[in-house]
Amino acid sequence: MTYEHAADARNRMAHTRDFAERLEIALASWLDTAAPYHEFAAQFFRTAADPSSSLSPFSNDSHPARATAVQLFRDVLEGSELAPKLDTELVELLPDVLWLHLMVVVLYWVFDRTPDTERTREFVRRSTPMAARVINLSRYRVFRPIVRDAKGLIQDFILPTIGKTAVR
Repeated sequence: MTYEHAADARNRMAHTRDFAERLEIALASWLDTAAPYHEFAAQFFRTAADPSSSLSPFSNDSHPARATAVQLFRDVLEGSELAPKLDTELVELLPDVLWLHLMVVVLYWVFDRTPDTERTREFVRRSTPMAARVINLSRYRVFRPIVRDAKGLIQDFILPTIGKTAVR
C-alpha cells in the first residue's frame, strides 16, 4: 500500500508548489489509499503497536516501506516553494518529521468511526496549514533557538527509536 500511496500522492501534487497544499495532498492520498483497509485497522494496530512486531512502522523490518514514505515527504518539501527558504539541516530532518505527522494521522484514523473517516480528513485539512506555518516560521532568527531545541529532541529521542535498515 505504501508504494501505491506514494505514486498516487506524487501524481496528485504534480502541479502545485504550495507546501501546505502538497502536504495535505500527501496525507489525503494516504487516507484514500488506506480506505479499503479501515475495517481491519484496529486488528492491525494491535499488532503494529507492539515494538517487537515486524509490522510496527518503527521496526527494522518496515524500513523499505518507511523509506518510501519518508522519500515521499522529501518530495513534498523539495517540490515546494518553501524548501529553498529553509535551513539545510531542517530540510534534511523534515521528511522524517512529516512521516511522524502521518503516523499521528494514522493513529487518529484507526479510531475514527465517522462516515468516510470525515473527522480524520478534517484533522488533515486543519493541521496541514498549521504545520506549514510553523515550518515557515522556523526561517526567522527569533525562532532559531526553539527550532534547534526541537531538532535536538527529535534527533536524540525520536529518530533513534526508529529502525533504519532492513534486518538481514
